[in-house]
Amino acid sequence: MSHNRQVGPAERRPAPPPREADDRQVTAAITLGWVLALVVLLFIRNALPGDVRWWMWTCACGAVMGLFGLWYVPFLKRRRARIAAEHAALAEDQPSSEYVSRDNGSNTVSSTETPGKSTRS
Repeated sequence: MSHNRQVGPAERRPAPPPREADDRQVTAAITLGWVLALVVLLFIRNALPGDVRWWMWTCACGAVMGLFGLWYVPFLKRRRARIAAEHAALAEDQPSSEYVSRDNGSNTVSSTETPGKSTRS
């Protein structure tokens, strides 16, 4: 017989901290997958019907985009870190006030920022 017991919020363990993946490893693994698919298709290209040979170009494009991603992702991360450091330096130079901006640069509007609008149907 199993016991179904409700666990209250006070009895729950705290959630573990979120883990962040290494973007370069993820991009490299996906790129490797596209390259392997391209190699397989190149070996069997004569056995492929003519109307599916575009798969080879899809794999080639995936590999090229993955190589671009391997270059671009670290560049993007360095740029974001530099901008964040500049913003932090500007925030330290300005006198503190009680107002804290919630603007994070996103163009998304949440229901809490639009009075009178409801997200419920």
